[in-house]
Amino acid sequence: MDPRDTAPDSWEQEDDVEAPADEQLQSAFSGLNVNAKPFVPNINAPEFVPAVFLKGPPENPDTDGTDTVASMDVSETVAPVENGEADMNTEETWEQKEEPGDAEPGGGPSGDGGTPEELQQEMMEEEEELPTPKVAPPPPDAPKKEHVNVVFIGHVDAGKSTIGGQIMYLTGMVDKRTLEKYEREAKEKNRETWYLSWALDTNQEERDKGKTVEVGRAYFETEKKHFTILDAPGHKSFVPNMIGGASQADLAVLVISARKGEFETGFEKGGQTREHAMLAKTAGVKHLIVLINKMDDPTVNWSLERYEECKEKLVPFLKKVGFNPKKDIHFMPCSGLTGANLKEPAEQCPWYTGLPFIPHLDSLPNFNRSSDGPVRLPIVDKYKDMGTVILGKLESGTISKAQQLVMMPNRHTVEVLSLLSDDVETDDAGPGENLKLRLKGIEEEEILPGFILCNAENLCHSGRTFDAQIVIIEHKSIICPGYNAVLHIHTCIEEVQITALICLVDKKTGEKSKTRPRFVKQDQVCIARLRTAGTICLETFKDFPQMGRFTLRDEGKTIAIGKVLKLVPEKD
Repeated sequence: MDPRDTAPDSWEQEDDVEAPADEQLQSAFSGLNVNAKPFVPNINAPEFVPAVFLKGPPENPDTDGTDTVASMDVSETVAPVENGEADMNTEETWEQKEEPGDAEPGGGPSGDGGTPEELQQEMMEEEEELPTPKVAPPPPDAPKKEHVNVVFIGHVDAGKSTIGGQIMYLTGMVDKRTLEKYEREAKEKNRETWYLSWALDTNQEERDKGKTVEVGRAYFETEKKHFTILDAPGHKSFVPNMIGGASQADLAVLVISARKGEFETGFEKGGQTREHAMLAKTAGVKHLIVLINKMDDPTVNWSLERYEECKEKLVPFLKKVGFNPKKDIHFMPCSGLTGANLKEPAEQCPWYTGLPFIPHLDSLPNFNRSSDGPVRLPIVDKYKDMGTVILGKLESGTISKAQQLVMMPNRHTVEVLSLLSDDVETDDAGPGENLKLRLKGIEEEEILPGFILCNAENLCHSGRTFDAQIVIIEHKSIICPGYNAVLHIHTCIEEVQITALICLVDKKTGEKSKTRPRFVKQDQVCIARLRTAGTICLETFKDFPQMGRFTLRDEGKTIAIGKVLKLVPEKD
């Protein structure tokens, strides 16, 4: 008998030598599955798995490898009765799978044809427990869908991650089985309403506390567009992370909790609703969708009065931040936990006549982006993985494989080895896409978030001193020259000092004062000269808005927002 067809002696060994075993299995699979239909039940012949792993008699010799792994997961955590039930289910699904290529066993509604490679991949996923969405690469001749980056912002516990998880489930990016697993695990921790958010909050700390810390990423597709979800943290300690997320977004979804008391705390001074909306505006988000979440809560019960009340309080504030209520803002009620009004209209809510959330996103007009501009890719994150890998959103220009680029401000020349757009490998990428690039010619230690990839012909500006117009939003005392704060500009975070105040700007007329002010206070607009501690990349707001907007923060609060007017060359 061919040695490839036998089950391995021990699955523990298999785990350690994951990669080679994987390749052997892949080749074995393709060998088995070519034209040999009689072998379908024998695809990965795992009759012996329970015997080795559980040291018990093989209960159902027909189970397929994936389900064995799944039932092992169950058996560690649940009473044996349920384990038996799981086995019964797998047998039922096997009866359906008499014909090759039918629905994949235990595959839930996603129904990808169960080719052996996919089953193998699912086993790997079971081991890693990371919800990687399975995006099928589009056919080469299909027109490229427009990429839109959506950031979810709002007060802590408004339901941002839950809505994100629910959207991924509704669009088929997380299969039912993964969610059932999360639901089981969440029940054990007495947190059964959190299971949807676990699709985006992947690390242990976030799950235990139920708070997002880092910006979670996921994607989903509609008929016309390809969306990247950026799930920003709502907690005020993690606002810097949230700014990094918002700087990559094209449109923001402000999630508001309608539950009695929760809306009020999120909106009052010190709540994150105000700060997030403002930061999103400065990060360059033009369109804002306000989701009034938790409408299914017993204290709200889909009441129109409560919805209108939230709306009335929000509009004046959003107007003050700079959103135009008629054009830029769209309100809609929803419930993240039940999924009402996210994809399908909700019956409980006859008074809302607009489109549900996902269709509304699909119907938004296209963003105009210049693909012929210079290459600008602010780096959000970097890590080592068979070379140096960087993540970021391409703000303008196009990048293709094997292209030579320059990393500013260090002026390292690098070559693009491979390009992944939302984890799907491509040869070239246009503006607005979230990319992972593998680079050659630079070490991971030499890169910092906030560096920028440019093309050699058109480098971005870098420097330490610049003049900017700033609006003081919230600061108790006065601000004088010599004041230090933290500057957030695109993805870069750097310490900055206001070295001189040049003039005050009248808010209504835009006139500049003739004399230099000695200080500025809250709600004033001034032009000041700022100097950063290290060299940073930036552009004037006029030339390149995405890289010319910034926020100043101090003591965990956003103090000012501003735009770069001119770059001051260094005096040697």
